[in-house]
Amino acid sequence: MNIRDGVKTAENKVSSETRKLSEFVIDRSKSITDRLESFEDILNLEVGDTALNRAKALEREFNIRQLYIKYEGDNPTGTQKDRIAFAQVYDALRRDFDVVSLATCGNYGVAVALAANLAGIHCKIYIPESYHTERVEEMRSLRAEIIRLPGSYEDVVSRSSALAVENEWYDANPGGANTPLQITAYAQIAYEIFEDLGDAPKYCAVPVSNGTLLAGIYRGFVSLYKRGKTSRIPKMIAASSSHKNPIVQSFKKGLDYCRDLNPEKIRETKFNEPLINWHSFDGEEALYALRESGGAAFNISDRKLKDMASLLHKKEGFRILPASTAGLIALLEIHETEPMEPDRYVAILTAKN
Repeated sequence: MNIRDGVKTAENKVSSETRKLSEFVIDRSKSITDRLESFEDILNLEVGDTALNRAKALEREFNIRQLYIKYEGDNPTGTQKDRIAFAQVYDALRRDFDVVSLATCGNYGVAVALAANLAGIHCKIYIPESYHTERVEEMRSLRAEIIRLPGSYEDVVSRSSALAVENEWYDANPGGANTPLQITAYAQIAYEIFEDLGDAPKYCAVPVSNGTLLAGIYRGFVSLYKRGKTSRIPKMIAASSSHKNPIVQSFKKGLDYCRDLNPEKIRETKFNEPLINWHSFDGEEALYALRESGGAAFNISDRKLKDMASLLHKKEGFRILPASTAGLIALLEIHETEPMEPDRYVAILTAKN
């Protein structure tokens, strides 16, 4: 049995105000303009504006200044996935879709299920037959329809996208027509970091799987720089499970395209699962961000992921999914190899545990 996406089952609580707004959004007797405005209010209430904390205990531990942690676990379902889930459900509502569909191994499915539930849109979630996650029950409690399909995650993404086209459903999968929308949603993280720091950090370190998150944050900082809001674009740092991510491996080999890995050589564990794949759906965008920003890519072992999650809990009080610490580990490894001068450095922690 494979354990997928390790965020523990949560209550996925939203405010009473959001529940009232949801009742309005679901009411099809209301105008679409008013329903969309109410869903925008839900998005603004629940998603984003996550905390950026200076990690002073880690600064002392590793002799680095100034280290900031952007904690995405504050989103409703506990991960950064809420940002793209709510953005796409808003788009589906605007375009009058009755069904939104996607493939998932856990976290993303819960995020879309919650957003669709609040919007009154039916949600079809495709999960590989061999994958098991505690979060399936959350999806069902949010009235999502769960469909099991044979094959790998990548296989199920392709099949579910084909079914969406055939049935005229909204396809919320990565790597498709909605990639620009997903990148725009993740760009908001860069804007939030800028609002708190007043400028861009020198480095921004991100865990990578499909690459959409890193690409989106980079695009956000590029936009800020081009508008004269920041003095620089940060160096983007990608980190993933050792030798199990196409983006990291392609960058390290100096490739200008994202080369798929051999699926038979990918071994999942309860620590590395959210990071690994043999095909990164937005890998080209992520590689571009790494090259253009003068960034770097790192392979991170399971042991380091586990140890950093424990250290964060002990030193900073965060309960973090081990895979979410990959970017932070990479940043500290850079500092260990070549001590970084005092500046502002940001690591994205993508999910709570």
